Amino acid sequence: MSNRPTPLAKADYEALSEFRYQLRRFLRFSEDAAQAEGLTPLQYQLLLHIKGYPGREWATVGELAQRLQTQQHGVVALVSRCEAAGLVERTASAADRRQVEVRLTPAGDTCLQRLAQLHHTELRSLTGGFQVANISAFNDRASS
Repeated sequence: MSNRPTPLAKADYEALSEFRYQLRRFLRFSEDAAQAEGLTPLQYQLLLHIKGYPGREWATVGELAQRLQTQQHGVVALVSRCEAAGLVERTASAADRRQVEVRLTPAGDTCLQRLAQLHHTELRSLTGGFQVANISAFNDRASS
């Protein structure tokens, strides 16, 4: 039995292309929406990852670095800019004083709510453009 992957069909390339196109459309929408709100795209993502962190309303710098797929020192600078803008606040962890918990301020929460609603609506409008059947066929072929 050969370990060579099954060659991709034209439909697979079309599905991947469509997926990348829809993903880029959404990301472009997100960038524009954040900038219209007076935020950078990274600031929006930071707010979203704080609010969306599983099980609690705060996140550590290390957790945010993981979510943003970046270095901790970059997240510290991003948090500092958001703190100066009144969007987040830092507090020392009660459980481990070496850790810093980053929370949204009421202004940050309000800003995030507006942007998240726009993103939610936009994402729903894009789901029809994703060729789920073709992508799942691609996944089936890739795993065999």
